[in-house]
Amino acid sequence: MKLSEFDFDLPERLIAVRPARPRTSANLLVADSGGLRDLAVRDLGQVLRAGDRLVLNDTKVIPARLFGQRHRASADGAGVSKIEVTLLEPQADGAWAALVKPLRKVREGEEVVFSPDLSAVLERKGDGGMAYLRFNLTGDDFDAALNAAGAMPLPPYIAAKRPADAQDKSDYQTVWAEKSGAVAAPTASLHFERWLLDDLEEMGVTFSHVTLHVGAGTFLPVKVDDVSDHKMHAEWGQVSAQAAAEIMETKANGGRVIPVGTTACRLIESAGRSGTLGAWEGETDIFITPGFEFQITDGLMTNFHLPKSTLMMLVSALMGQERIKQIYAHAIANDYRFFSYGDSSLLLP
Repeated sequence: MKLSEFDFDLPERLIAVRPARPRTSANLLVADSGGLRDLAVRDLGQVLRAGDRLVLNDTKVIPARLFGQRHRASADGAGVSKIEVTLLEPQADGAWAALVKPLRKVREGEEVVFSPDLSAVLERKGDGGMAYLRFNLTGDDFDAALNAAGAMPLPPYIAAKRPADAQDKSDYQTVWAEKSGAVAAPTASLHFERWLLDDLEEMGVTFSHVTLHVGAGTFLPVKVDDVSDHKMHAEWGQVSAQAAAEIMETKANGGRVIPVGTTACRLIESAGRSGTLGAWEGETDIFITPGFEFQITDGLMTNFHLPKSTLMMLVSALMGQERIKQIYAHAIANDYRFFSYGDSSLLLP
């Protein structure tokens, strides 16, 4: 498969930089055996049925974008340089992997100060702007200082249009976020409010929570022409024994298992390659492209994705490439909003 097979023209005006308000007012394009239907997220009860199970990613986005200063000495005396850091993931030894800009100006062993409470020493450099930082705080003290100093790590296509602000700390977080560790949100989940979850539960829809800490690699472009040459980034995930049992029970009873978001989909397909889902924990770099055989997923709620992205390949694998082209053409013709803060779709092959 060629990368060009997953390309399409998207008008700039359809890229959302703020979410719909209220969350459930976002448009929902339903694609099933009956064709295409234009609904809103609040109408999910018209499509789902008793016995269906939604799989929700309970990861919590950390305010991973930091702006700091390094104090430098030069021939002209002392000076201050601005440093931008995006945290990626904690390491086993307590350091943090991070993207640092401009990395070339920071020496190993040098301190970067982010606030009166929060600073870090650059321990070592990696490739591609990557470095490893050790912060002056740990545990709850670190979390509190990071929450005060950090900004939400908005996707590049939003950050290019406006800076993150206080509103994003709630907008870019799901209502069920629990386990800190993601540097990007499971964005299809951003459309839910508590009342909608309660209404769906009352009609017999059930829910299972899994965890996949979304990494910054989710935004990395595919740079190879032959899709099979692309290397996926690895992300840590966990499916509890309870969630696995619930999902398998739903399938045994003839219900549909519908992940909310590609992250939950990738996780349960990673854990369920044998056709049976059990407790699972580890890193996954699963790459889902057309021809992939889904073992657990019966449908998918997901936003509209970037051209030539791995997520376009995933939805094409689920629905078929020609069908996805029709779905996206309809979305563009009807002014659906795209990407992380955009509208959503419910794909039922």
